[in-house]
Amino acid sequence: MRISPLSLIAVSTAALLGGCAVGPAYVAPQMTAPPAYLGGAAVDAKAEGAAAVDLVHWWRSFDDALLASLVERALAQNLDLQQARARVGQARAALRHANADLLPAGQVSGQASESWQSLETPQGRIASALPGFEREAQGYELNLGASWELDLFGGKDAARDTARADWQASAAAAVAARLAVAAQTADTYVAVRGLQARLAVARGQQDVQQRLVDLVALQVRKGVAAELQLRQAEGALAQVRAAVPELEQGLEIAMNALDILLGVQPGSTRPELAAAAPIPVPPAVSSAGGPPALLRRRPDIIAAERTLAASNARIGVAMAEYYPKFSLGGLLGTATMGLGGLFGGNATQASGILGLRWRLFDFGRIDAEIAAARGRNAEALAAYRLTVLRASEDVENAFSGLVKQQARAQILSEGELSLGKARASVFAAYKGGVSSLLDVLDTERRLLENRDSGIQARAAAARAAIASFRALGGGWDAQATFRGAAASGH
Repeated sequence: MRISPLSLIAVSTAALLGGCAVGPAYVAPQMTAPPAYLGGAAVDAKAEGAAAVDLVHWWRSFDDALLASLVERALAQNLDLQQARARVGQARAALRHANADLLPAGQVSGQASESWQSLETPQGRIASALPGFEREAQGYELNLGASWELDLFGGKDAARDTARADWQASAAAAVAARLAVAAQTADTYVAVRGLQARLAVARGQQDVQQRLVDLVALQVRKGVAAELQLRQAEGALAQVRAAVPELEQGLEIAMNALDILLGVQPGSTRPELAAAAPIPVPPAVSSAGGPPALLRRRPDIIAAERTLAASNARIGVAMAEYYPKFSLGGLLGTATMGLGGLFGGNATQASGILGLRWRLFDFGRIDAEIAAARGRNAEALAAYRLTVLRASEDVENAFSGLVKQQARAQILSEGELSLGKARASVFAAYKGGVSSLLDVLDTERRLLENRDSGIQARAAAARAAIASFRALGGGWDAQATFRGAAASGH
């Protein structure tokens, strides 16, 4: 069939004009956010007058050099982050493929052949009877071909939009993984320091309880105390001693978890953590612009929104199957039976093709594909809304934990101060012969119990501050990242 130049020009012009886009236009969902967090006022009141925290590198504000070093190492070495970065690379490659799919494709092909004709086949017997027959035949061919599927109805353009949104979602998910690793590393470090402090208190309790058992045993031998008191004291001692292995196990588990976050073998960082150190004091936390700012700073919300955009574009990809697909193909080359004439004028060959593919009798399947794409879009929209709600929940829970644990730590600190004074008074009375050693040891036991609770409260407050920074989307420069994505041309 001869293809008229007019038809080729008409189709090419339509393609260059961009065709018509199919599918629903994407509109980012609007989420109504409250003007302030429920716990924001209490948090901001405590932060009033304090130095502002750099949300991008919030872990440096804890004024703990080892904590900052561990977080930086985790961000550089963590294997989950390496997987996330690899997924971003895969998504970006898919975007490049979708971009290339909109352009013409070309290829160079060539072949050289040599054949030997059998004389025992019907074809060979007939050919051998002809004048000038030669059993040996050679063939040479060199071609330059090109093809282009014209995106008249926007299906490929929608596929490119899908790939772009998928890449952006994967990049945001990688940032979310980064924030999670930074927070988990800091949280685990605080847990290590808290367990070390609690272990020291537990060993002190064990010493005090042992002295109490020895004292009661002496009184039993002298007949001034009942054996029941001795058994009760021994039971209390066993309870305190049993707490030590449990705390030691928790400390080993936390140290191992920290090593895994750093991408190293368990036990690698134990020399650095062997010496006990105070629980890092958290910096002041603020609401950082309230709920409206959260939508711009939380990478998981950004990833959910980009996933929604990708699902919307996939509807366009499915709807484009309603329409015919046109393609242009061309070939220019040379073919000859002898190598010497390969580039001669008589060996030139050329062809042009206008292709058509149309699923004209397959609209039922296309309807099902569109319905499935719309269903996935509705699912992605619900997932986005849920992500926003859970982000707000994270912030509220973190703020509540921060305020309540700081208040608890303050109360226990006041209690420890009072029990310290009581211990001094009882010890003075014991030296004056007014109180017994039993009173002294009992006061010491209650002081250590209060101190253990205070350690737990301070550690919980520090971990709540870490959770607050993570919930607020701290740990990355969102504006700089957006500028970099825009400059990349995607």
